[in-house]
Amino acid sequence: MSTIQKKTDVILIGAGVMSATLGSLLKELAPDWEIKVFEKLANAGEESSNQWNNAGTGHAALCELNYTSEKPDGSIDISKAVKVNEQFQISRQFWSYLVNCGLIRKPQDFIMPIPHMSLVQGEQNVTFLKKRMEALSDNPLFEEMEYSDDPEKLKEWLPLVMEGRTSNEPIAATKIDTGTDVNFGALTCTLFDQLKSENVEINYNHSVEDLKRTSDGSWEVKVRNNESGNIEHHTAKFVFIGGGGGSLHLLQKTGIPESKQIGGFPVSGLFMVCKNPEVTAMHHAKVYGKAKSGAPPMSVPHLDTRYIDNEKALLFGPFAGFSPKFLKTGSNLDLITSVKPNNVLTMLAAGVKEMSLTKFLIQQVLLSNEKRLDELREFIPNAKSEDWEIVTAGQRVQVIKDTEEGGKGTLQFGTEVVSAADGSIAALLGASPGASTAVHVMLDVLERCFPQHMNDWEPKIKQMIPSYGVSLSDNPEMFREIQASTAETLALSEKELVVS
Repeated sequence: MSTIQKKTDVILIGAGVMSATLGSLLKELAPDWEIKVFEKLANAGEESSNQWNNAGTGHAALCELNYTSEKPDGSIDISKAVKVNEQFQISRQFWSYLVNCGLIRKPQDFIMPIPHMSLVQGEQNVTFLKKRMEALSDNPLFEEMEYSDDPEKLKEWLPLVMEGRTSNEPIAATKIDTGTDVNFGALTCTLFDQLKSENVEINYNHSVEDLKRTSDGSWEVKVRNNESGNIEHHTAKFVFIGGGGGSLHLLQKTGIPESKQIGGFPVSGLFMVCKNPEVTAMHHAKVYGKAKSGAPPMSVPHLDTRYIDNEKALLFGPFAGFSPKFLKTGSNLDLITSVKPNNVLTMLAAGVKEMSLTKFLIQQVLLSNEKRLDELREFIPNAKSEDWEIVTAGQRVQVIKDTEEGGKGTLQFGTEVVSAADGSIAALLGASPGASTAVHVMLDVLERCFPQHMNDWEPKIKQMIPSYGVSLSDNPEMFREIQASTAETLALSEKELVVS
């Protein structure tokens, strides 16, 4: 077994959509920097970014009801929805830039136009949806949204969902046609393909085993070549840990103060999938419902039209589950080994606080296929068991940390960047909206870790992302212009709408 020592400018750990995005940004902003990528699996985008391991929705808050909460006075808080939508617009602009530069040739390989809809039942939920629609429609980002509680109109919008529905319970939906279906696995592979160059080296089947600080402030990364067994030591002035659920363990190895008092709680998931063309032809939308009482935000039921490998499919779920693994390819000891002296009290506090979540997960794990079918029939009354199969989705690791608002051991349901005070290392933790907001999140990493370069980089960033530093919801004309231009570049225009 030999040991290899090498130096580089930037090390990216994990070949998922986050590393792909950060690498793509850096290649444009600092083309002469040397970048090394290490991925323990054989290909890019095989874990959290894989098309079967994430929901595939371009999360733009067009249909996700958990991004618009009802305040005690009955009004609707749309601030999170606006924030998530603005962040998705940043992703669209960057992808469009790459298409215009010829770095992405066929955008339809990873993004397709698809209406986004919210669907609710029951008088209270219908009232909520109507108020939500009213609150959102005043904002330019959501101005094209439509609302209906007319069963005949809903039959036009949702023939599969409305067919065979016998309940007299009030039902309503909102619909917006500017939504998308994003195959993040395909996007990740596309980004890594265009990254390959003299200055960018991508190493698959390489596992990062340790990280330590060197005397000059660089980071030495210990890497095992899984094929040869050789140990390599690579040093860089900047390291990004984008290893999905595996990021927490690596962050803990850094020993930086910012890594303390942070834990992770793994949640697995299942989807029901239908590929029967007779069924898939009757539904063309992403339809989000409302989470059941006590259910976490990542288990909001939805019925998605997906395009995977150019084949149309319907996905329903997710059904939450529990596995102690932090990655699908991880170890059953992942959860236990993530508990350290500095986060044990945080983890215990979360355990006490989240009893309802634990109970919910146990109930979900014990669901029979028949019970899952019953839940599907709340969406599709005429669903037949022979048309649907079960697929295991990816692992999500929700961040647990101490916060001012939530106190000790608060479970976070978002995407978190943890970076060292000197900007030499950063890690991405958490889950949804994740991939959809990758460009915004990686710009945040650049701002935190390379403040000395931001003035020089800003003109180029604005060339790639015209709305950088601008609120689109406060600039309706700019939003409409960007929405139209990115729709054309990414082949999302109505005239190019593909319905199979």
